This record gives sequence, structure tokens and C-alpha cells, in this order.
Amino acid sequence: MRREAAGRHASSVVGGEVVRAFVPLPLPPVPPLQLTGERQGLLERATLALGRLDSIALLEAVLSSQIEGTPSSLSDLLLFELDEQPGVPFDDVVEVSNYVAALEHGMARLREGFPLCNRLLREMHARLMERGRGSDKLPGEFRRSQNWIGGTRPGNAHFVPPPPGEVEGCMGALEAFIHGSQDGGGLPVLLKAALAHVQFETIHPFLDGNGRLGRLLIALLLHDGGVLRQPLLYLSLYFKQHRAAYYERLDGVRASGAWEAWVDFFLEGVEQTAQGAVETARRLVALFQADMQKVQEAGGRNAANVLRVLDALRHRPMCSLRQIGASTGITFPTASKAMLALVDIGIARELAGQRRNRVFVYDAYLQVLNEGGEA
Repeated sequence: MRREAAGRHASSVVGGEVVRAFVPLPLPPVPPLQLTGERQGLLERATLALGRLDSIALLEAVLSSQIEGTPSSLSDLLLFELDEQPGVPFDDVVEVSNYVAALEHGMARLREGFPLCNRLLREMHARLMERGRGSDKLPGEFRRSQNWIGGTRPGNAHFVPPPPGEVEGCMGALEAFIHGSQDGGGLPVLLKAALAHVQFETIHPFLDGNGRLGRLLIALLLHDGGVLRQPLLYLSLYFKQHRAAYYERLDGVRASGAWEAWVDFFLEGVEQTAQGAVETARRLVALFQADMQKVQEAGGRNAANVLRVLDALRHRPMCSLRQIGASTGITFPTASKAMLALVDIGIARELAGQRRNRVFVYDAYLQVLNEGGEA
């Protein structure tokens, strides 16, 4: 089987310079994807790994702070969300915080019954670019000017996406594919997500934030397709660790329709990432059970409240006493006494230098989470 390039070139004029912009053909690929025995096996293993991931309720929203693999740590993000603490790398943490907000907005809309459509993607983009880097680049709006990837100008760019006049049509075709009205309905959800991600990145419909939103699209498609109840699969780290291969596979699709090579790369990433998340969850379960045992062995009349505070730390491993009280429903003095009991046992630690409100850290739990997101 042989394919031609997955699109056509169109002339675009930028700053008086004529460039060749790439306009992708609508999905799905023609001829269809070849699901050989080996590729079918990859698909089955990736699907099985996602099933295991979906069965673990412990992995909750706190893991979403690792999704972008930015220089900011989970500790930075949690501190920032406590009270925008000074000294935290603002731009990096804002970028991750915006990403989480965009993801939560998309998931909430899908739960309301809103379709996964271009309007929703624009809404999420507005959240993604609300503050920090790129906030001046038309948040929530498809671009009206030519952009490019790599190089100092479109004329020497590595890749030039479609001219602005083609963006609406390309995104309309992608939306139709996602909804299954262009033969996307018969594809397994994982394959649909793999194809849609490349198509979105090729169209590059926004002036900024396309990479982040394209990765969010994967999580939304897997949830919307019933594969994951929660968006627990974040491929950002895998793409970052294999950056050269990632861009090579995208280029291969555009130049010669090499969809199978991209799909293999994508499915391997899904399997590895899901397996890693499951292992992280198992470590967290073991740690939490061991620490519950420590509390029970320490005993005391306040043991029940100490366990409630420990459970609150499991959901948010860095938090203030005010947040503990709000999440557990216990009074501030009771929360304070229970937290100090955890400090005495060696499970929690007070973060020094917080004048306005005392902040405590579940160090061992946070360490496991951060190790799960390391490159």
C-alpha cells in the first residue's frame, strides 16, 4: 500500500513573501489504516492498559498538575493555588494552572451533554490562554493571520500550516470526523484520537497554544468515547521524552501519508503512559495504607479525626488548615490538633515561612507523585 502526501499546498502571502502553506486532506486516511497483526496487538495492549487505568479510582485531579511537564513542580502549583505565593516561577505555574482549568472546563461541558465540537475547543482555548504567555494572541478565536513552526519567518519555517482562509473549513472537516459523519464512527476511539491529534496540529488553528490544546483533545476524545471516565492519560511527558520521534512522525504523515508509523508511536505511548500511571497509583495506595496503620497504632482519642485529615492530604498533599477544615467539615482547632498529630508521627510537615496561614505537606505522597511525572 502506498499513499501520497496527506494534503496539498496553497500559496500564502506573509509580509510580502509568498510561502507554500500545507492544507491537510480530510480524515480518515485514504486508503484506510492498515491494522496488521502486530499493529492490532499494539491497539489491544494499549486498550487493555487504559482499562486498568480507568479502574483505579485513586488517581484523581491532583495528577493533572503533571500533564504538561513544565519546569514547575507539583509543589509549585499547589503553593501557587494556595495564595499565589511569591518566589514561585509565575509563567510556568500559570501555564499549568491554565491547562488544568481548560481541561476541567471541557470535562464539565461534556458531562452536561455538550458535544465535543469546535465551539468547545474555542472555549477551552480561551481558558488555556486566559493569563500568562500568549494571553494577547486572540484567546478563543481561530487565527486570522498566517502562523508557522520553526524558523524566523514563514519563508524559512520548518512547517507552514494552512492559510487563515482555510482554517474554518479544515476545522469543520475535523469536527465532522470526530462526530463520525466522515467515516470516523467505525474507528476504535484510540485510533480516532491518534488521527485527530495529528490533524489538529497540522491545521494549527490558533495563534498560540496549539500543542497544549491538541494534547487536551486526546484526553477529551478518550473520555467522550467512553474509554476513560476521568481524563487520567496525559501524553505530554511521553511526547516530550521522545520529541524528535514525535516531530518526525508528524512530518512523515504530512509528506508521505505515513499514518501507520504515527499510530504505532502513539499506541506505544498510550500503553507506556497508562502502565506508568497504574504503577504510581499502586505506590500511592501502599503508602497511604502504611500511614493509616501508623495513625491507628499511635492511637489516641483523636485518631478518627487524624485519619480524616490524612485522607484530605491524600486528595491534596499540600494544603492549609483552612482548606483541611473546609474539606473535612471539622473545626479549625480540631483540624490543627489532628494535623499536629500527623507531624508528630512523621507523616506531615509544616512548610516554613507561611505567615498568613499555616501550610502542611504530605511529603512522601508528594514525592511519589512528582517521581511519576519526571522525564
